[in-house]
Amino acid sequence: MADKKPRIVIVGAGFGGVKLAKLFAKDDVEVTLVDRHNFHLFQPLLYQVSTAVLSTDEIAYPIRTFFRKNKNVEFFMAKAQGVDQERKVLLTNHGEIAYDYLILAAGATTNFFGMENVEKNSFGMKTLQEAIHIRNHVLHMFERANKHEDNEEERRRMLSFVVVGGGPTGIEEAGAISELIGIQKKEYHHLDFNEVSVSLIEATDNVLPMMAPNLRDHTVKVLERKGVNVMLNTQVVDYDGNTLKLKDGREIPTRTVIWAAGVKAVPFIANCGGEVDRAGRVVVNEKLQVKGSENVFAIGDCANFHHGTERPLPTVAPVATQQAQVAHDNIMKLIHGQSDLADFHYKDLGAMATIGRGEAVVNKTSMNPQLTGFIAWCAWMFVHLIRLAGAHTNLTVAIKWMWNLLSGTRLGRIITNIQL
Repeated sequence: MADKKPRIVIVGAGFGGVKLAKLFAKDDVEVTLVDRHNFHLFQPLLYQVSTAVLSTDEIAYPIRTFFRKNKNVEFFMAKAQGVDQERKVLLTNHGEIAYDYLILAAGATTNFFGMENVEKNSFGMKTLQEAIHIRNHVLHMFERANKHEDNEEERRRMLSFVVVGGGPTGIEEAGAISELIGIQKKEYHHLDFNEVSVSLIEATDNVLPMMAPNLRDHTVKVLERKGVNVMLNTQVVDYDGNTLKLKDGREIPTRTVIWAAGVKAVPFIANCGGEVDRAGRVVVNEKLQVKGSENVFAIGDCANFHHGTERPLPTVAPVATQQAQVAHDNIMKLIHGQSDLADFHYKDLGAMATIGRGEAVVNKTSMNPQLTGFIAWCAWMFVHLIRLAGAHTNLTVAIKWMWNLLSGTRLGRIITNIQL
């Protein structure tokens, strides 16, 4: 009887998990990719679904379609719940999965920093369902405000949109909402759009901390030109669904708070037998192995890699994909009985963020140290297009972006959870 092939189990079908599965698909191993959704989500464009630029199928791609030609790759739709390292099994809500080598690539979830009311009443921006929920809610606020003709206070509350967090997600969401309002202005003939407001709240003294100071200043100026009220050095302490309370005592009446202020590892990572940090990420060594284990690895947003860096590596896609390559190579070395595992070294490819139609900032790339404006937006568009899954998606998204650039049209303004 032939020896069994090594069993590789990958938890999470994000950028790192899919990259790993594609690499192992070429090897003489059996791969099981586990995720609670049957699609790979392009998270950097969630904000465009939430503001009616793109539709769901343009940023989500069926996982099985990636591997239709790879018979050694199996997909298992389940929610991971923990790891029993002694028995070498992954625990899920649909049973156990045995492994020889396990890679945790489960991504992250929204971090509300212990503020229960904020978590209960605000909108996260990490899942497809959350993006759809934001789109439905924002559009619904306009419909309801349009009927509150005699209650200015309630209208203003409905038409006040607050984004918390000055990172790329917050910047992109605030800019996109301000442009969505411009479209709504053409179609709501009886609404006073002087009552509409968009605010961006950031707890520190600057936005986009990974950018150069001049690019941060440029970003703030563009947002303010779009009508966004940028509030720096401002901390949120509570939100009950109607009034956002700030640390300095100020209050903002609003029915819409979108939380983009932080991330943490998904909860099950704490049940995987490794050491975790304050954000719930599992600590890994230079080889990307979970501390205390030879055959369990972790990459991406759920891993704390803190070797030769001032702070853990950022939760961005390039970290996950670069770690996927090293984790694959190290596991294949272990399979072949080799002990000279490679250390992971992150190559920073730069940072970019779009601020709206034809506006973006790009910092420290191989193409150019800094870019702003339309050229930066074109670079941002190109990078995101080539990372999308499937030629059909590339074509449709490119056409939508160009049409939106020229006309501002957003036909995705469909409310799908009817509220009467």
